[in-house]
Amino acid sequence: MLHHWSVLLGVGLGVILSMAAFLLIAAGGEGPPAVTVPAPGSGLSSTYYPNSEELAIDEIRVISLGTGLPTPLTAKQKSAAWLVECGNGDKFIFDIGTGSVENLFALEIDFLELDKIFVSHLHTDHVGDADAIWVGGWLSGRYTPLHIYGPNSTKPELGTKAFVENLKKTYAWDNVTRSGTLPLAGGEIIAHEFDYKQINQVVYEKNGVKITSFPAIHSYDGPVSYRLDYQGLSFVFGGDTKPNKWYIEFAKGVDLAIHECIYTPEGMNRFYGWNNMKQATYVAAYIHTPPSAFGKVMSEVKPRLAVAYHALLIPELLQESIEKIRSTYDGPLSVASDLYVYNITKDKITMREAAVADILYPPRPSKEYGTAKRSEPINMSDFPNSGAWKEYKPPPLPE
Repeated sequence: MLHHWSVLLGVGLGVILSMAAFLLIAAGGEGPPAVTVPAPGSGLSSTYYPNSEELAIDEIRVISLGTGLPTPLTAKQKSAAWLVECGNGDKFIFDIGTGSVENLFALEIDFLELDKIFVSHLHTDHVGDADAIWVGGWLSGRYTPLHIYGPNSTKPELGTKAFVENLKKTYAWDNVTRSGTLPLAGGEIIAHEFDYKQINQVVYEKNGVKITSFPAIHSYDGPVSYRLDYQGLSFVFGGDTKPNKWYIEFAKGVDLAIHECIYTPEGMNRFYGWNNMKQATYVAAYIHTPPSAFGKVMSEVKPRLAVAYHALLIPELLQESIEKIRSTYDGPLSVASDLYVYNITKDKITMREAAVADILYPPRPSKEYGTAKRSEPINMSDFPNSGAWKEYKPPPLPE
């Protein structure tokens, strides 16, 4: 029988959370909970303010940049993306779905530090803002190449390398016309493609951070999940997948286990208005993970904190999902929305929300950005210049 669980919704443990925020934690037990929200005197604010806190060397901070669906995009939930910050200063982005770069800008991080993206697969709700972070980051302080890590597929044209090369072709005009104005190397984007079939392969290892990949099951050959290990702490990002043996094996006992949790087939049918239970069942249960199956996965994995994402938090559908999860899982659970912040140490995991501005300046570029090598600017032909209005005289260019 499942234990009694409390939902921290609205007000809990002395801090005020938004109506969308929730953390489900076991009631009772001995000692302080291993997963909590900031308490008075803990040294952490009940709200995370960008650039206000330094991480300890043996700490990880995970921030949800996008937790929603391909459609609709809303002010509260963009498509899939997660930021992981390690205590050594290294930062990693897992997926970069449509709209998620808006939340990344809101965190006011130096884009020079945001140069590594690990994509789980090539659906737009997981890579749709690759162009925005490539060009937007270049405009906002990154003067080195952007690196995108991701899987191959059954054909070269379906893999990460082809995606990146085609992105370059699509934005060739954009790239060329910024030459001379922006740092030359910042306009580069480099693909690091690996074999999606390899199990627990190391795809990145540097500065004490190791990232491994393993296959996922979603739509077609190619999708993967990732695990990050740093200072004895661990984070697993499932991407999109139906329940699979690899996730259960490599997420076993991790600190933070992120896994998709889409609606029930019935909920999916109501949400999209399909009036087609065959289609809804296929999408929810054959290429995604419905709530009761999410719970079963987490009952096997037993993470310190299970994080469900990839659904708009519509109240009636959310209530249905929680009930289904709780029918199969009674461990610590967070149902994520955008800009949730998880601080992970060996002692505890603390969850809160980030407070960000609606209107803000871009990050201040470094001195090195200003002096980085530029190419010669491209010149227009005589034709566009022949249309210049003689009544307008631009100011002289400063020396």
